Amino acid sequence: STPLWLLSSHSCLTTTKETTWIRSVPVTGDVCLALAEQYWSTEREKAVKLKMAESGPGSEPPLTVHQMFQDTVDKYGDHPALRWKKDDTWLTLTYREYQQQCRMAAKSFLKLGLERFHGVGILGFNSPEWFIANIACIMAGGLATGIYTTNSPEACQYVAHNSEANVVVVENNKQLVKILQVKDQLPNLKAIIQYKGELEKKMSNVYAWTEFMKLGEEVSDAQLEEIINSQKANECCSLIYTSGTTGNPKGVMLSHDNITWISNAVGLMASVNKAEASLVSYLPLSHVAAQVNDMWISLKFAGTTYFAEPDALKGSLAQTLREVRPTTFLGVPRVWEKMQEAMKAVGASSSIMKKKIAAWAKGIGLQASYNAMNGDPSVPWGFMLADNLVFKKVRAALGLDRCSFCFTGAAPITKDTLEFFMSLNIQLLEGYGMSESSGPHTMSCTSCFRIMSCGKVIPGCKTKLDKPDADGNGEVCFWGRHIFMGYLNMPHKTEEALDSEGWLHSGDLGKHDKNGFLYITGRIKELIITAGGENIPPVPIEDALKEEVSIISNAMLVGDRKKFLSMLLTLKCQVNENGEPTDKLSPLAVQFCQRQGVTAHKVSEIINNKEPAIYKAIQEGVDKVNAKAVSNAQRVQKWALLPRDFSISGGELGPTMKLKRPVVTKMYKEEIDKFYGE
Repeated sequence: STPLWLLSSHSCLTTTKETTWIRSVPVTGDVCLALAEQYWSTEREKAVKLKMAESGPGSEPPLTVHQMFQDTVDKYGDHPALRWKKDDTWLTLTYREYQQQCRMAAKSFLKLGLERFHGVGILGFNSPEWFIANIACIMAGGLATGIYTTNSPEACQYVAHNSEANVVVVENNKQLVKILQVKDQLPNLKAIIQYKGELEKKMSNVYAWTEFMKLGEEVSDAQLEEIINSQKANECCSLIYTSGTTGNPKGVMLSHDNITWISNAVGLMASVNKAEASLVSYLPLSHVAAQVNDMWISLKFAGTTYFAEPDALKGSLAQTLREVRPTTFLGVPRVWEKMQEAMKAVGASSSIMKKKIAAWAKGIGLQASYNAMNGDPSVPWGFMLADNLVFKKVRAALGLDRCSFCFTGAAPITKDTLEFFMSLNIQLLEGYGMSESSGPHTMSCTSCFRIMSCGKVIPGCKTKLDKPDADGNGEVCFWGRHIFMGYLNMPHKTEEALDSEGWLHSGDLGKHDKNGFLYITGRIKELIITAGGENIPPVPIEDALKEEVSIISNAMLVGDRKKFLSMLLTLKCQVNENGEPTDKLSPLAVQFCQRQGVTAHKVSEIINNKEPAIYKAIQEGVDKVNAKAVSNAQRVQKWALLPRDFSISGGELGPTMKLKRPVVTKMYKEEIDKFYGE
């Protein structure tokens, strides 16, 4: 089972007590693997066996993060790597400058006393400093650890303590205050670094970024090189903390090989050309999807990463996209839904003629997109005219006119949103994976996608459906070089996720079609099991109601171990500058009310008055969804409107806008109990 690159006549393989060194033609420098006996580990310094394929994808030589970086610098050193805005001007770091900054920061981490396999927590919005701190930590032998900016001080303390962080890097005073509140509960903490703005007051072991970058000037290149060269591709270099919807977050241990292999595999599957891609970084980098997309794939393929403004999700993202005009864009479903709502609001105020033209063009666009999906190269009559009159203008207005790949992932997306963009000749390509699979496991691409499918497995990886039912639905299990090492210090949780053969059990239910496309049909832990014993996946019912009643923002089905199903609903509203939901209805919600003959502009007006026309419209939507139910047990019997929309700050949504069901169930226990007379 030895890969061909090991058998090259130019290869030499020597084994010592600690390390296997392999010199191989396709690799810059040495491939270095630590001896390992198992596919998994929960100890920070313990290496793992790699799930190597015998040939083809999955058999590539293992690389460390540094080797991947060095290869890009050697070939594309003068190409722009990172771009960000300062005083309305875009500034640039080339790949060579980027690497130099990472080396300087790595030396400074060593000067501050960063120990091998100890964490560096990074708490802040996307920026060059975030990337530099992450890679510098890895160069210096630490474990790069993103912390969500929405975390409470207690949640920050948990991650920093669990990762045994020697250093925490924060964005600004707001985040600094969180760490200062808990620093006495962090026995391993040696220093805090703030990368934006000046320190409000001087404190011992707290440094501004410019001061930090000078700390390591006395550390020699030889000392840094020794640490870089001692790293092995099958050792841990990064921790991704799960969002902790069911108990404490788990530290997902990713190896060098996890990161470098998946970066290459995804780029090849998406046909990314070296030194041609550009993207906008705005999603939380502590989440695996953004980190792998924005930082690692871009690094592997010499792309240019543009950093959005910190208020991106509060409105400025649209302007950044128009300025950058990226070649690839990753949006979580809520981002695409917000774009859809904004475009619908603009369309509603257009003239009758413009509405007619748009409706005609969208009909053609939808047909053309379905043709493309089904492998039919022909386009409907009038497509060129529709493209010139509508599609090109929409793409330009969105900043997506150069975008070859529009990806969606990290949470389920509705068919309504997918078809809306298809009607504008924009195909949203779904991917699927987990933190535990270093991000993506299946992907769609422009020449290979199906609506509502997560695409096909990445070459070099494998999928199996465990214990399938009569319809072919089974638990989706993953295998490949991208499967994580284990959960830090959690052997029991690791054994629950990884079986004895090394397969990762996702907890998701899925099925394949005859062409190998994967469809996620539910989540085992999310399944509602009624008092009558019927298993009901909630997402399809929730999505169906949101499609029927456009004023609804979030819907959550409840009824576990109950005699019937009920639903918690929220209305679409405007958000304030902190991204928190307000009492003001969104423009689309106001238009919905007007169509029902209601003049309300506030959520509270509808709820306090139990506005009959709106409640009637929602009930009619529920009735339509119930009419399509496959059994009586799947019908929604009761529902309630909540006074406030779900949000990240409110705790109901995770960092990628995914619903935290256990949290919502606890928060709205009183409302749920009322459904069942409890």
